[in-house]
Amino acid sequence: MGERSARAWRAPAEGDASDLIREPEHLAYASARALRSAFEQGRVTPREVLDAQLERIDRLDGAVGAITDTLVDDAVRAADEATRRYRDGTARPLEGLTVAAKEEQPIAGEPLTLGTLAVPPVVPDRSHPMIERIVAAGGIVHARTTTPEFCAAGVTLSERWGVTRSPWNRDTSSGGSSGGSGAALAAGFTTLATGSDIAGSIRIPAAFCGVVGYKSPYGRVPGLAPANLDTYCHDGVMARSVDDAALLYDVVSGRHPDDWASVDGELLADAATRPLAGLRVGVCTSPGDYPVTAAVSAGVERAVASVRAAGGETLTVELPWSMTEITEAAFAHYGTIMAPYIRAELGDGYDEAQPYTRDFVETSERMLAKLGAYGPVAAEAELQATLSTIFAEVDVLIVPTVTVAGLDAERIPSTEHVFDGTAHELVHHLQIPLTIPFNLASRSPVFAVPTGHLADGVPTSVQVAGPAYAERVTAAVAGAVERGAGLYRDASTRPGLTARV
Repeated sequence: MGERSARAWRAPAEGDASDLIREPEHLAYASARALRSAFEQGRVTPREVLDAQLERIDRLDGAVGAITDTLVDDAVRAADEATRRYRDGTARPLEGLTVAAKEEQPIAGEPLTLGTLAVPPVVPDRSHPMIERIVAAGGIVHARTTTPEFCAAGVTLSERWGVTRSPWNRDTSSGGSSGGSGAALAAGFTTLATGSDIAGSIRIPAAFCGVVGYKSPYGRVPGLAPANLDTYCHDGVMARSVDDAALLYDVVSGRHPDDWASVDGELLADAATRPLAGLRVGVCTSPGDYPVTAAVSAGVERAVASVRAAGGETLTVELPWSMTEITEAAFAHYGTIMAPYIRAELGDGYDEAQPYTRDFVETSERMLAKLGAYGPVAAEAELQATLSTIFAEVDVLIVPTVTVAGLDAERIPSTEHVFDGTAHELVHHLQIPLTIPFNLASRSPVFAVPTGHLADGVPTSVQVAGPAYAERVTAAVAGAVERGAGLYRDASTRPGLTARV
């Protein structure tokens, strides 16, 4: 993608401050849909948006830690090409829109580190199918975003990249493993972003950063072998609105010749604005024995209010989930694919890996030894049968995304975690999110969407989940909830982010 530069950008001359849309912060946070319209009308150029976002990265990322590197030279060339295409009438679907890419997703010619110092980076000779499609559609991949080592944690910190923080409250984590993408969106460093999700790695950062993350049904977004054959594993999209996420999703989704597990399906254009009249929305605030805290429950109530205001009907439903049984089954599954992959990649460097990486691998191996290969399959079947019964009564389901509002940015959560004053012994800290059940139910489309934020700035979030492959109806409800939260519309509804001294 060209010469890498983390700090090559220099501020442009001042623009016309009387033109609101050209004010740098407004440009940095403007929606993809609004920017496309402005580009088409010639009121703003892609270069102006790119410059505004690169300036914010240069000035503010020291306080956030979301960006691994910027691809300035190629981004500038792409922005100039996009301006020409808008003039010529040859603009493509993502023309001129910036997309921050999760560093885990390879870009041809760029070092791929997987967030580790334990083994040297590799330089791939081809890009991830998502990246290829984004670039072919005119998207500008201007930055790459942080992950924990091997994406093996629900928070984002590593010896290689340091700590990634939520822009809403920098004492709290961005979540993981797509934490850099979530933080970059919340900080106004990019218009769109990519992520991946095997235990909630798109949805957890979406929750802690107050943005939208979409775990689409298995196979809808093509991936790279052999991870594409893992039914828990989903590459996907992140944005500040469901409508923007849909714009990116419609470009990256669908059958790909290099991914035999990939499938075609519904496009989401305009789905986020579909009326909710006649829709039945099931709500479960406290699934099974998951210890959902009061702040999170209040966020669910705000989501309910948004659904009703948009004309939907809400019904209380019960989910008889066992937090321990689901977690053990998931980790037994990880013991069949992801844990062996990490061991193979680390080789002789295994002992040099982060403690949380080794803990992920060894917990997976213990659970596989305990449950065997059949145990997680049986658990998946039971969980999916429960959801099938519920979806016979409701069109869409709302549950919390995480059980707590915010986690400490600088440490891995303890397995002895306190929820509203009550201690719980956990198998792994990935029990704190409520995301793993929908990796077991991998064909369910699931949006994580913000519902607002607390007094200390920490966002709250819910998951909006649908029946297998029912993407458009799920996007409609998710869009109503996200719009009800009202984030990012102006300076008063964005993080109060300043550079850390």
